[in-house]
Amino acid sequence: MTHDHDLVLRPTDAERAAALAPPPGRTGGDLVVETLRSLGATTLFGLPGQHALGLFDAVGRSDLRLIGLRTENNAGFAADAYGRMTGEAVPLLLSTGPGALMALPALAEAAAASAPVLAISSQVPTPGLGGGRRGHLHELRDQAASFRDVVKSVHVARTPSQIPSVIAEAWESALTAPHGPVWVEIPEDVLRAETVVPQVTGVDATPHAPAPRPELTALAAHWLENAERPVIIAGGGVVRSDAAGKLKQLAERLNAPVVTTFGGKGAFPWTHPLSLQSWLEDRHMTDFLEDADVLLVVGSGLGELSSNYHTFFPGGRIVQIEADLGKLESNHAGLGIHADARLALQALLETVAEREDPRAPERVSLLLSSIAARLSTQDVALEQHLLTSIRAALPPRSPSFWDMTILSYWAWSAFDARHPNTMHSAQGAGGLGYAFPAALGACLAEPGTPVLAVSGDGGAMYSIAELATARQHDLDVTWLIVDDGGYGILRAYGSETGTTLPGPDFVSLAAAFDVPATATTPESLREDLAEALKTPGPSVVVLPATLKMFAPTHV
Repeated sequence: MTHDHDLVLRPTDAERAAALAPPPGRTGGDLVVETLRSLGATTLFGLPGQHALGLFDAVGRSDLRLIGLRTENNAGFAADAYGRMTGEAVPLLLSTGPGALMALPALAEAAAASAPVLAISSQVPTPGLGGGRRGHLHELRDQAASFRDVVKSVHVARTPSQIPSVIAEAWESALTAPHGPVWVEIPEDVLRAETVVPQVTGVDATPHAPAPRPELTALAAHWLENAERPVIIAGGGVVRSDAAGKLKQLAERLNAPVVTTFGGKGAFPWTHPLSLQSWLEDRHMTDFLEDADVLLVVGSGLGELSSNYHTFFPGGRIVQIEADLGKLESNHAGLGIHADARLALQALLETVAEREDPRAPERVSLLLSSIAARLSTQDVALEQHLLTSIRAALPPRSPSFWDMTILSYWAWSAFDARHPNTMHSAQGAGGLGYAFPAALGACLAEPGTPVLAVSGDGGAMYSIAELATARQHDLDVTWLIVDDGGYGILRAYGSETGTTLPGPDFVSLAAAFDVPATATTPESLREDLAEALKTPGPSVVVLPATLKMFAPTHV
């Protein structure tokens, strides 16, 4: 008697092996690409180089989108912004030696701003590793050492089989709070070598946000609900953890005024009755914060800028919520809570009782009036007018990116970001040239949304080449260049040496890249900027103006 299942033809061992064998021609570079796709990457930034061709060729065989900028540092800035806007880990592909080192300033900014950039670099072939000085092109004695003190973590693959696990480990590190850039290094011969490793399909790199310990949030809640003059400082951690809504709930329950750091712009509504806005570089604000009997610091390390250049000496208790363990109590002693901002604020909302304080809005209003009165004596109407014009021209949810220039220093304190995660600057590491390439990254992260970049003429010269990138991809970016003939912010600090620089005609220069440009004035800025922002594709607006800083209060 014959049964149906006796007629089934089972594959031989050879047939099973053939079915599992990877297709010929797959390399270590393909393993990188397959791992990135499995982790969810869709967009990559970077520049090809000789040692990295095995990786870039694999990208070309995939459906990943590669955005090639004109310098590695600008590619890093673009990846940084893409990561800030999306919250995703963003691959940055680099070649060995000089190409990799060119990205160091961008990775330093990403580290300071907690942007999840996944830098993947080639390395000299494995026989040249170990510092033996064999004379390979782009050889460094220890390439990873150049990055170890900048990035969050360093990961090295020396064989094809190591690649998926190494990239997954780096991906998880980049996205684990606090976010940050990571470094992956793979030798050229490993990227080019054919591999028998099957196609990468299942990779788990789930980050874990640190949760607060309940005994800490219970004590913090007790202090806050019984405080007479509680105040909240909201930093960039609130924005990165998408906790602005919970911050507002807690502030209203406690009737506690809120000031945002420059990295936390938009974390709290600018015109809210409890909003102290962002005037941290003002002695009136410093005095107000020092007078708080309980100060809740969320997602900030109270560094140089957030402490009015370390002139802030709190008089009351401090509760500091921070995902970066190294920042807990690093500047001021207090109750440190190592936790993601969102999880910690939720724990406080579940614990803290409502606190009545009908005088809180009045105290806020009096403080802001004092700051306005101080500014009114300083002949800074032009600078205030320019910020008002930019705010009026910029759509409420459009991102803006600010370089290290006088108008940006003003914007840190005085610009209403309107919404969380819509205003970013290079104030983390303080390098020039950030704004325009970062704005390009934001355009790719949020297609269809006009993006603004603001630079001085000095910072703009770092990024001129990226006008070609903006035109190549037809990105919806408007670049406002404030031209004061050099490094105006350094002149504002009293330095004349090397700060006055002859520059190009930026309008004509933009036209050479087929990018429309307009020369504007303070009186016509609002109209010209609004027109540029609503016109599809890249555009440049040039404002010849010499600006001044508001008087410092920390000296």
